Order: sequence, then structure tokens, then C-alpha cells
Amino acid sequence: MKPFAIAGIQMHVTAGHSNVEAMRHKLDLLVARFPWVQMVVFSELCVFGSVPRNAQPLPGPVEEALCEMAARHNIWLIPGSLFEQADAKTYNTAIVINPNGEVVGRYRKMFPFRPYEEAVESGSKFMVFDVPDVGRFGVSICYDMWFPETSRTLVAMGAEVILHPSMTDTIDRDVELSIARATAVTNQCYFFDINGVGDGGVGRSIIVGPSGYTIHEAQGGEELIPVEINLDRVRRERHVGIRGLGQPLKSFRDRPVEFPVYQRGGPADAYLESLGPVAKPERGSTAGLSSEAKVMPVSRFDTVVSELADNTSPTSRDK
Repeated sequence: MKPFAIAGIQMHVTAGHSNVEAMRHKLDLLVARFPWVQMVVFSELCVFGSVPRNAQPLPGPVEEALCEMAARHNIWLIPGSLFEQADAKTYNTAIVINPNGEVVGRYRKMFPFRPYEEAVESGSKFMVFDVPDVGRFGVSICYDMWFPETSRTLVAMGAEVILHPSMTDTIDRDVELSIARATAVTNQCYFFDINGVGDGGVGRSIIVGPSGYTIHEAQGGEELIPVEINLDRVRRERHVGIRGLGQPLKSFRDRPVEFPVYQRGGPADAYLESLGPVAKPERGSTAGLSSEAKVMPVSRFDTVVSELADNTSPTSRDK
């Protein structure tokens, strides 16, 4: 057994403001209390919150500050994600930084949360990276996990751990907890789903092992979540089966069929095409609304968040 220690940081995120100093404080506290931690994962959009206007060029000053944090503590750092500005487009991008403070890769979220994440482009490249003498890690972001092909591809590329920053502030978090467990057990891997609180989510981060057992499920407040994992457990499960039973990765490898649903323009596309475009839902009725009532279009959400962020400091928020 060669243990490896990963900590999730479930922290309060403020939309529209830099959270870098708060992240630095949490990281300092984590390492002081748990000096045996070797990798740290923050939540999705932790750096600046969910306001696309704060998109940053990569590389850039913010990334340099994050790299300095990793080097100072000699840890692997996945600082959640941030909006990246590149070629007049905006991406939701996670950065992987090694203990020397070097960026080893950037992953752009493949499935922005349509139809709500309208201004964000989709990434197209998977990302795995190796921690020397430990194992291979994969990265995905929030809504990506609703598409099992993303996790299965990372595992087919050799990932034994999937690191998954999230920003879920909606009523479907309980569903995501089930997806996290299913992702871990069907892919026989560790799954670290780290959510934020405040503007960054409802908390309830979850870490699941390769047998589908929940290692830790956080509550709704801030938490430091240090966990020591054993990648030999992943290799054993993949060799003998989940709890000594099913061997889904081998069975998938040996499958007797191909799946026509993945052939664009094929017969399996007909029903999916009939569903229509991805669009924000409309009201089922106007019951209870007078003709004089003024209703805010859903499309104004980002504008309102930006305005609130401009007029609300972290200090005034806490009062």
C-alpha cells in the first residue's frame, strides 16, 4: 500500500469578487492542521464566482498567485475552476498545478450547464495527469458527470481517481450524490466531488471509493475534508471485481456490441432530435400574475448577479 492524501475544501464563495485571498487563508489553515495532505481540491468557480465578466486570461496573474500557493505548501493543487478568456470566448477551466508551482494542464468543462450557462463555450479535450509513484488522475467539472461517457473516457485513459469540482446551488444536489456514487462504482475509481457554499453552492461535497461506499459526505457549511486513499484498492477492485463481484470495466472492454446512439445522424438520433433545442423553460401558466405584474426574464440572471456583486461587499454581506 502506498497512501496518498487528498483534501477537499468546501468554502464560502462570493460571486463577482476575487476569492483568492480567502482560498489562500483556507489552504494555509488546512496545511497547518493536516500537514500530511498532498493534494487539495477546491470547488467549481471558486476563484471568482459565477460571473463570466470576471474571465481571466491563462496564463495570467491570478494563475501565478495560485501556483505560488501550491509551491509554498509543496502540494498538488486543483483550485476549482474559473472563467477563462481566450480568443474572445469564455470557458469554465480547471487548472492542475504540481508541488513545484508549475501548471501541468488545464481542463475546459465539456458540458456547460445549458441552458443556464449560456455565455460559456464547451471544451473538447479530456484531461488526465500522473502523480509520480502514485497513479493517474482525471479531471471533470460539475455538469460533466451527468454524462457518464465523460467519466468512462477518463477511466479508459487510465484514471484511478476523478477530481470533480462542482458549483451546485440548486435543489438537485441529492440526485448528484447518487450520480457520484454510481460514477465511482461503475468505473471502479475514487470520485472526489467538491462543492462550494454561499454563492458557490449548497455544500454536501462527497467522496466515494471504488466499491461505491461513501467515504465522507459533507454538510451545508464550510468544511476541510482530508482523506487518505489507497490506489492499490482501485487496482484490486478492477482485478477481482467490486466487492469481489462484478467487473464492469473488463465487461465493457469485452462488449459484443457497439452503441448506435453514438453515431450522429444514425437511426438512434431520430428521437433525440425530436426533443427540440435546449432552452430555458417557460411558466406553465400565468396564474396569480396580474396584467400589471412585472416579471424579470430569466435571461437577466447574470446581469442581476453582477449588479448585486458590485453593491455588496463581503463585509456588508456578513452583517
